[in-house]
Amino acid sequence: VLLDGIDLLKLPVDARARAGVFLAFQYPSAIPGVSVANFLRTAINARRAAPGADGTGEVKKNDMPIPQFRKLLAEKMKLLGVDDSFITRSVNDGFSGGEKKRLEILQMHMFQPRFAILDETDSGLDIDALKVVAEGIDAMRSPDVGMLLITHYERILRYVHPDFVHVLVDGRIVRTGGPELAAELESKGYEFVREALYAGRA
Repeated sequence: VLLDGIDLLKLPVDARARAGVFLAFQYPSAIPGVSVANFLRTAINARRAAPGADGTGEVKKNDMPIPQFRKLLAEKMKLLGVDDSFITRSVNDGFSGGEKKRLEILQMHMFQPRFAILDETDSGLDIDALKVVAEGIDAMRSPDVGMLLITHYERILRYVHPDFVHVLVDGRIVRTGGPELAAELESKGYEFVREALYAGRA
């Protein structure tokens, strides 16, 4: 698995993050006692640290100045409609499902990854929270950022418009199309894909 010519599978997790990979979890863990602001600043500084040429080895500190961090955080919170009290709370501790997913999207905006993997970011969200999360994803769209959005449902694709839709069966991509493929799956279910797949194996 290559990103900018670097084999990510050979790197430890922290080096993958510094290389520009971001993962939004389906079920983010709580970290009692660690504020959102402290978590974000620590993670940003860890990612800014300069690794060796191979992504490992000695790491040199390159901390973001506090005023710059505060300005960036305020801009991203405003963009995502996040209340100021959010950043003083412990990470995901007592958060609703929507708040957890919103924090995942805030992290993505703060970290500015080269490639983001969003694992069922839409699961468990009501329609209002879904729209906010979708707008946050759409705001990251750029030729310089790749995204993989994993979902079982078509509804988030009413707000996030993908370039490609891939169908995964038993760990393999078995069908690829545009947004119309997602609409077809929503109306027909996955059975027609399985039937076509197994017919091809016969």
